[in-house]
Amino acid sequence: MTSKLLAALLAGAAFAFTPGAALAADGPQTAFTGDDLFKLEAAADAQISPDGKTVAYVRRSADVMSDRNRGAIWLVDVASGQQRPLVAGPGSHGSPRWSPDGTRLAYASADENGSQLWVRWMDSGAATRITNLPDAPGSITWSPDGRTIAYTMRVPGEGTKLGNAPSRPEGAKWAEPLEIIDRVTYRNDGGGYVQPGFDHIFTVPADGGAPRQLTFGNFDDGGPLSWTPDGRSILFSAVRKDNWEREPQDSEVYALDAASGALTTLTSRYGPDAAPAASPDGRQVAYLGFDDKHRTYENLELYVMNRDGSAARSLTARHDISVDDFRWSPDGRSLVVQYDDKGTAKLARLGLDGALTEVAAGLSGTGFDRPYTGGSFSMSRGGVIAFTGGSDQRPPDVRVVRGKGAERLTRLNEGWLAAKALAPVSKLAVTAPDGRPIDAWLALPPGRKAGERVPLVLEIHGGPHSAYGPWFATDVQLYAAAGYAVLYTNPRGSTSYGEKFAQLIDRAYPGEDYNDLMAAVDAAIAAGVADADNLFVTGGSGGGVLTAWIVGKTQRFRAAATQKPVINWSSEALTMDGTTFTSRYWFDAPPWKDVTPYWQRSPLSLVGNVKTPTLVVVGSEDYRTPVSESEQYYAALQISGVPTALVKVPGASHGGFTARPSQSAAKASAIIAWFEKFRTRKP
Repeated sequence: MTSKLLAALLAGAAFAFTPGAALAADGPQTAFTGDDLFKLEAAADAQISPDGKTVAYVRRSADVMSDRNRGAIWLVDVASGQQRPLVAGPGSHGSPRWSPDGTRLAYASADENGSQLWVRWMDSGAATRITNLPDAPGSITWSPDGRTIAYTMRVPGEGTKLGNAPSRPEGAKWAEPLEIIDRVTYRNDGGGYVQPGFDHIFTVPADGGAPRQLTFGNFDDGGPLSWTPDGRSILFSAVRKDNWEREPQDSEVYALDAASGALTTLTSRYGPDAAPAASPDGRQVAYLGFDDKHRTYENLELYVMNRDGSAARSLTARHDISVDDFRWSPDGRSLVVQYDDKGTAKLARLGLDGALTEVAAGLSGTGFDRPYTGGSFSMSRGGVIAFTGGSDQRPPDVRVVRGKGAERLTRLNEGWLAAKALAPVSKLAVTAPDGRPIDAWLALPPGRKAGERVPLVLEIHGGPHSAYGPWFATDVQLYAAAGYAVLYTNPRGSTSYGEKFAQLIDRAYPGEDYNDLMAAVDAAIAAGVADADNLFVTGGSGGGVLTAWIVGKTQRFRAAATQKPVINWSSEALTMDGTTFTSRYWFDAPPWKDVTPYWQRSPLSLVGNVKTPTLVVVGSEDYRTPVSESEQYYAALQISGVPTALVKVPGASHGGFTARPSQSAAKASAIIAWFEKFRTRKP
């Protein structure tokens, strides 16, 4: 897309008539705008102190001068709700972790010189940098006695060399040397091309000193890390096998002797075994995993085994839930687990007998351009739980559970956001053609009059194995502020509705999920909200796939915007960052053995049917659904004479598509402008 065309699109969005938007020449701007993305704050990584009296959390906000999100560490008193900054100022700060006795806080601070590990003494406020690392530390974990901190870090290595280049004369300006790639997965979305080296586990004295590397070899050792209560071992997961590159999901749980570095393998089944955590008495280890059957989706089950790896059993198999995270209760008789249920992230107490009792609901995360489920939690030694949770009207705040019910401790956006006219969100009943209930939500333009029909945007989630819910989303609010109702759904294949519902699209995506989406649109029309003559559709990643599929199946939408889609499964399978993934988990064979299913499920196969004006949007450094996918579709639409434009988000990866506030706002504005070009207006 030329810069002139992009400017025209942005201008079109800025000056388009906006029904329901409160614009007053002599008053405050009450409509939600792109500028507001720089005002939003969100709570993340809420870590409660061991005594349950204080929560350290990351307060995320946008820096308007650098156009980047940054983190500061704040403390909030559980009893009073009073809060104060602990670590702020230049750079970004995160990963707060309390020492076992609660007297110190470890955290990571990053600036233009890199990321380092710091420790702050809470009584005096003194802080010291305890590392001088060449790369960022991850999975920061205190030893039980508080004397040592374990972490993971990448260790650079030597790349493969082939032949010898001529010797360069001193002072000569030659071309860069050859880049030689020989790894199976040679690039990662958000990380770029993989540099030689591997992630390993280190320890460092908590009061400073030289770090010690504990694991070695040509394997990536990953977090989270868990010390055993006696301080003798560190539990972690990794794929430490000769075929690790071609079986990246076949991880095992290992026990690392903290003194000698000796490794003991605790699991052995085919499939991922990850996130191990020792019980308070050290006799058992809980971990997440599943038997890998090369299907597109499996529930992550929570297992418990003896410390030596024997007697492993699943505690969640009978509940049909997928566990995202967990913590042992202080007495070791149960665990608190986080999982999604019908678009809502919940916490529940899980007994060792498998009994499940809900504790809290409404966890949400900081990726709030779209209404995905998310959030995180922590637990004190007395059982007080801290978590991040929000609503469809607010980004996440810090909340705590002390007994029954959750208390909200922070109100980060209450002052300015309360003055904004936000889109109300309500549940919409939808029944698919085969009789299955489909969850859907409808956000209405602020100021819409009862009975008034308005243009509708169908917004489709990615994954496709993920879930939307009633959570704050800037894209939804921006579309609604422009006068559109926004419909978002969890069609078949979505998570949080059980394993079978998610597996309905295994080897069948896109497919019947199309009918679920059309049923949701019909329900919005039947509800008297949507103007059937002004329907629009958009979605990202998996939602981008379905957007392109929809316009190849029907002409009922006036315009579409497919964001970072897969258009041709054959080319995606050979260019995405997870080299072995698509041909193994989404299809039964690589494309050169049987290309038919790849083509049958590719939106490119339907491009001859497309008449709908379709915008194509992608990050310029997307390695998950590579830029070439979007460019193929743009070229095909141009050849077919379909109105189109290609929008590239400079420097953006697939996962970081809306990481910079200005780009997130501009992307939404461009989509609105595209829809406005083709919207019919009533007299």
